[in-house]
Amino acid sequence: MQRFTAERAKAFIDAVVAIAMTLLILPLMESVSDAAGAEETAWPWLGDHVYQLISFALSFVIIAMFWIRHHRLFAEVTHVTVPLLWLTIGWLLTIVWLPVATAMSGEMSTEPIVVIVYIGSMVATSIALLAQRLYLRAHPQLHAISSVALRAGLNADVALVLLFAVALAVALLAPAIGYTSLFLLLLAGPFAGLLGRIAPRSSS
Repeated sequence: MQRFTAERAKAFIDAVVAIAMTLLILPLMESVSDAAGAEETAWPWLGDHVYQLISFALSFVIIAMFWIRHHRLFAEVTHVTVPLLWLTIGWLLTIVWLPVATAMSGEMSTEPIVVIVYIGSMVATSIALLAQRLYLRAHPQLHAISSVALRAGLNADVALVLLFAVALAVALLAPAIGYTSLFLLLLAGPFAGLLGRIAPRSSS
């Protein structure tokens, strides 16, 4: 299997994520220009764009969280293969898509399709990160990550996938709750710990 050093891949990943985070602000920048052209003052603008501001802040934090998790995973990756690069590109695709999903959630009503697009994008990102970790576990020659760290990371990734999926279900079944269902992510740490305690019993 052909291998390449991971440094260029890491630099590319960081650049794409940085661009995606920057793109989140563009709809707000355009609305500020429109408001200034219409001689609108700050308070009315803030009131008219409160949902966009919340969506921007939420998505910025979530992309940052995904990047931190990916950065920790790849910190000890020394080499990459073509399949791993494609898995990573798939993960980046979900990251780059999130600014579009954010714009939809901020400017459109919370109809089910918008909720599915927005939170569903995060489910896809979590699954893509899990796929990369599983690939690295199956190819230990590509990294220096300990088996304990890999197992803990897998538990955390599974916890994120499940919590995002539950948040999506709650948002769809209880529209009044909406995107506040994403606060379920605060349970990611305890849930991952629970999975870590259950896994050894299930494998014994």
